[in-house]
Amino acid sequence: MTTATTRPGPAADGHGEPQPAARQRVRELLRSGLGLVGPRHARHSVPVEQLAALALPIGDDGVVVGVDGDGQPAVLGVNRPTPYDILLIGGLWTAQVMALRAAATGARVAVETGRPEAWLQMVHAMGGGQNGLAVYEVGRVPPQGASAGTPVLVVRDCGMRPPRGRVVSGPWQSVLTLLPYLSPVAPRLIRQARLVGVQRISPDEAVELGRTMALPRTEVEALPTLADGVTLWCADRDRRYVVTRPTDTEIGLLGTPRRMD
Repeated sequence: MTTATTRPGPAADGHGEPQPAARQRVRELLRSGLGLVGPRHARHSVPVEQLAALALPIGDDGVVVGVDGDGQPAVLGVNRPTPYDILLIGGLWTAQVMALRAAATGARVAVETGRPEAWLQMVHAMGGGQNGLAVYEVGRVPPQGASAGTPVLVVRDCGMRPPRGRVVSGPWQSVLTLLPYLSPVAPRLIRQARLVGVQRISPDEAVELGRTMALPRTEVEALPTLADGVTLWCADRDRRYVVTRPTDTEIGLLGTPRRMD
């Protein structure tokens, strides 16, 4: 019986280790991307004493709902991997602006409404529902199949007493519920919402809402005086007044900011 033996090739020594020339070749391949040569750019360097001057603009991404008291953009992240419920006690105009801007970020918007005629102009302007916005009757919203690649915003415009929705918030699917005024279902919706927006309401409603949300007296007194387009957004202990300023396109489609519809 003959036993075959293997001699080390020219790239290895007697112990199987690469010879110096082979090691150099491996290093060259690694530097060149194993044969895939990419673009070559000049190197950039910064003196150590200038490093502190470098800054990167890092912030939230999402729907710009307006500007805050400091003139900074107020951004609402509606595309989330976890369920997210928003309650807006306010006007249809603000809800429609939010829907338009959410669609502009790439989200699909499904509107559940008892007044489809109020949304048809938006649907037509966006290509008859082919560009990210569709309108359904109350209780008729089908499963949306939301995913990271196709996030969804469901807008529930179902009046003072919206029924419990068939399509609820979930991963990559946020739900915005619009209440024109405070109603008996408001406390339940406030409890389940992660974010609550309040526009101008009556003094009696402001007192009631102040008790429900534990608002400071100054904000309870301010709510009946809010101008059109101004919203008090509340999330946990964070509260911020935001002014929604429409673009020329939004004014042409929806008109100027208004609280009453």
